[in-house]
Amino acid sequence: MSNELKKTVLYSVHRQLGATMVPFSGWEMPVRYSGDIAEHKAVRERAGIFDVSHMGRYEVRGPAAVAFLQRVHSNDASALKIGQAHYGLLCNERGGVVDDVIVYRRGEEFFWIVVNAGNRQKDWDWLMTHKLVGATLTDESDAWALIALQGPQAMDILRRFTDLDFARIPYYHAADATVAGYRALVARTGYTGEDGVEIAVASNGAADLWAKLMEAGATPCGLGARDTLRLEAGMPLYGHELTDDTNPLEANLKRFIKMDKPFIGQPVLAQSLVDGLKRKLVGVALVDRGIARAECAVRAGGQAVGVLTSGGPSITTGQNIGMCYLPVALAKPDTEVEVVVREKPLKAKVVKTPFYSRKKS
Repeated sequence: MSNELKKTVLYSVHRQLGATMVPFSGWEMPVRYSGDIAEHKAVRERAGIFDVSHMGRYEVRGPAAVAFLQRVHSNDASALKIGQAHYGLLCNERGGVVDDVIVYRRGEEFFWIVVNAGNRQKDWDWLMTHKLVGATLTDESDAWALIALQGPQAMDILRRFTDLDFARIPYYHAADATVAGYRALVARTGYTGEDGVEIAVASNGAADLWAKLMEAGATPCGLGARDTLRLEAGMPLYGHELTDDTNPLEANLKRFIKMDKPFIGQPVLAQSLVDGLKRKLVGVALVDRGIARAECAVRAGGQAVGVLTSGGPSITTGQNIGMCYLPVALAKPDTEVEVVVREKPLKAKVVKTPFYSRKKS
């Protein structure tokens, strides 16, 4: 198997812009252009664009498409209207999370599943293993680039390049459109806590669209800003808050899990509710000065009680924050804990998430 990193269709654009490139989930991706803080603020205050073409896009078609998705996805595909999307989990037989994905309904028997970059092959193999007769699964990832346009000015910028009626795409809806002259699917989704869209555009139009969005005022942003933005918004990251061994009910994702329908992993999750959840994903804010990172130990009463799954400075609020799983008895807001940073225990407390919420217009 080749160890060469894969490149998105926008790779040469990132190089020309002077981005710092890093390995990420088997891809060579931009981590920053002008700097994490500047890019983070650009999204919170104006608009930023991200290349998320490394994520997988699988097409599901056929008379058994709904039944297939009902079997493999924790959310209720039968309730999706055409043009609607929802978040949910692919769960293994142990109730752990194979991946967290978004399912889009594009027709009566036509869906897209958008999966995390690092899980593309794993998800594909798992989905193919559980595919039903009457459902076809096609990997459309290379046919489309994916550009996330996020921030309070995102929709105003997008309006310059499309005649799409935005009333057709409220939050978690999507519509086919022409954007800057290219065939696209525009989805009102994102991973930053801001309003905005994710634009799946035919690969041959990606570089031109990226340039036009920049000319219109969008700031190119890398993986660094994407992580600080999603952490502030309290969004889980696969490989950190979610893994093959994570019970998603403990990750506060119950609203995306329809326990009244059968799906792979549902019996184990249902039993965990009967037995009582042992731990819960919480937000932590440092009281003492210091920056906590993932894998810092968390203590209570001098005893080790958890490990940060994510951590870092909140650029918008000025706090130093993190997320971790704690025993249910310690998961209430204002519970005092300690986070060990460079072998030094720092005072911290449990807080509600998200750490940041955008003002709704």
